[in-house]
Amino acid sequence: MTAMTAIDADGHVIEPDAMWLEYLPAEYHAVAPRRLLDNRGRRCLSFGGRTWLTPPWNPAWPPIRPGGGDPKARLDDMDADGIAAALLFPTTGLFFSGIDDAEIAAVLCRAYNNWLADYCSADNSRLLPIGLLPQADVRGTIAEAQRCVHDLGARGLMLRPNPVDGRNLDDPSYESLWSAIEALGVPVVVHEGTTMNVPQSGDRFDNFAFRHACSHPHEQQYAVLSLIGGGVLQRHPGLRAVFVESGCGWLPYWLERLDDHMEEWNYTTAHLDLEPTEFFLRQCFVTTEPNERGLPAVIELLGDDIIMWASDYPHPDAIFPGAVTALSERDDLTDASKDKLLRGNAARCFGLA
Repeated sequence: MTAMTAIDADGHVIEPDAMWLEYLPAEYHAVAPRRLLDNRGRRCLSFGGRTWLTPPWNPAWPPIRPGGGDPKARLDDMDADGIAAALLFPTTGLFFSGIDDAEIAAVLCRAYNNWLADYCSADNSRLLPIGLLPQADVRGTIAEAQRCVHDLGARGLMLRPNPVDGRNLDDPSYESLWSAIEALGVPVVVHEGTTMNVPQSGDRFDNFAFRHACSHPHEQQYAVLSLIGGGVLQRHPGLRAVFVESGCGWLPYWLERLDDHMEEWNYTTAHLDLEPTEFFLRQCFVTTEPNERGLPAVIELLGDDIIMWASDYPHPDAIFPGAVTALSERDDLTDASKDKLLRGNAARCFGLA
């Protein structure tokens, strides 16, 4: 890889606390997100009339990079790491799918998307917004999806994989949403977050590390099952789906298991014209950590056309500096595979030049 060519398929912003009062209508200031400590000194996030615990902070972590909220600082960090462009996802906004009130969820998503568009205006060729969709009211979800793409330049649209109002992603109520996103021509990006305010696979544990270890890969597995096994991708062959921030090592096992189940148990499921693996290779992408040990095995089993590199910057468990180098200097990948993972696949997935 030459300098300044990598595309980050999953970077994050960290919404400044002060921005909510600027971007929310005055009548919604009372429900704006705010960070606080509870009576036991634990970090919490409060909004919409409820308060949730947030991930415990490791005192050994370095300070959060200012580029999370300052686009000029982010561009400097991208220059330092050789990143040409970054697809951007929320931090506080990851919590919004757990809001009971559909109106409040929609207003908060709208405020976030407006702020993100302004953040990205520092360099629209390099800072690329992913629209955050409210999931409680499908008509509102569609309206915000169309606004994000047509008015704000979103390169993709983010949904959580978790049940929202008891609905998985293959719920019939979402059918009009899939049609709308397919027509918009941008991918749907499924992004988990251990927010503890929606049902998650790690709910049986109190320990946050346990919950986090479970939630990201397991919820993505459920999402793959819903979108493929539930027939969504078959009914919408123009829909692209991306599964991020869970690594990629789980994918070959899960697809093989789904292939077997769709064959052996097909009398209990929707009829599929292709095997789940074939649907995934046709319409889906997954992101990898730059130093993921199982990456060569995934490439051997599924090829190198569906995997994209992602940094998770500026979250504290991300690699900075050196995320691009961590992948580009690996000696267990070919140069052709590195080029696809670091740039080519993301350019194709998100329609970038």
